[in-house]
Amino acid sequence: MAESKVETISRLAQWRIETFGPCTYKRSDPFKVGIWNWQLSIEKNRYFYIRLFPEPSRVSKEQPPIARFVLRVSTTGTNRRPYISPIHERLLRTSDDFVWPVDSTFHARFIIDVEFLDLKICPLNGGEASSIWPSDGVLQSLASQSTMRCLSRMLDESIHADVTINTADGMLRAHKAILSASSPVFHSMFQHNLKEKESSTINIEDMSVESCMALLSYLYGTLKQEEFWKHRLALLGAANKYDIADLKDSCEESLLEDINSGNVLERLQEAWLYQLNKLKKGCLMYLIDFGKIYDVKDEMRNFFRHADRELTLEMFQEVLTVWKPA
Repeated sequence: MAESKVETISRLAQWRIETFGPCTYKRSDPFKVGIWNWQLSIEKNRYFYIRLFPEPSRVSKEQPPIARFVLRVSTTGTNRRPYISPIHERLLRTSDDFVWPVDSTFHARFIIDVEFLDLKICPLNGGEASSIWPSDGVLQSLASQSTMRCLSRMLDESIHADVTINTADGMLRAHKAILSASSPVFHSMFQHNLKEKESSTINIEDMSVESCMALLSYLYGTLKQEEFWKHRLALLGAANKYDIADLKDSCEESLLEDINSGNVLERLQEAWLYQLNKLKKGCLMYLIDFGKIYDVKDEMRNFFRHADRELTLEMFQEVLTVWKPA
């Protein structure tokens, strides 16, 4: 049944209940977040009980999840009043491991949101649980560990460095060959009779020395995940400017991964600025399809004052598409 379907985007799952009527129990279809398939159920007694649990499977048995999450229940329409749970963190194996009683009764249309703040795999041998987010996979270099060590030394110790990079607040040394192999823009600088070729100097004054070092670390294959997350907006701008397609794609995927009401408008603006269609679609779905535009209605006024006219028009058209008269 369509009413049992749960829509998901990023780390958010949303179950829309059209009517509860005389029923006392409903269960959703399975939906995937992380490596697990999940289900929600609702039960009406004196209270309104909501359960979240992984679908029984080999994965959930051998790699049971420790979930950190928050639940929201709200009625549909412009005047909806949400019921928001505390932030829960617990090991979930069965439907008995988590039950949230809501002191309210819902009869007509309402929405249940589950926002996963973190998901960890609980080791069966009693070791330390490890988060599935973020993943190092998209940043893992194909080169061997020995090559990585060599490239790291070349960068850190400026071994045979032949180009100087002037940033907004400092100077770095690098290698023309590495830069040229990584970016067609850098390659053009050193191939033609431009000032960068003659002076062996590049001015990147729109980046701090710290964020520029993160860019170089990416090009040399030595960037750590935490540094990538810290500087990903600056890296996105550099990837767009210097035509580094794989870095731009990685930034887009990362920004899409943790959309929330506190950053969705900023992400939408970045998506428009750098023509990131996947991120733009995700932000619009979060705001409009999932109804989170109500959570940022105060911020929307300032957003529309500065947003590009074409972006504003596209958002309006999206609203008209989704919110058709009943």
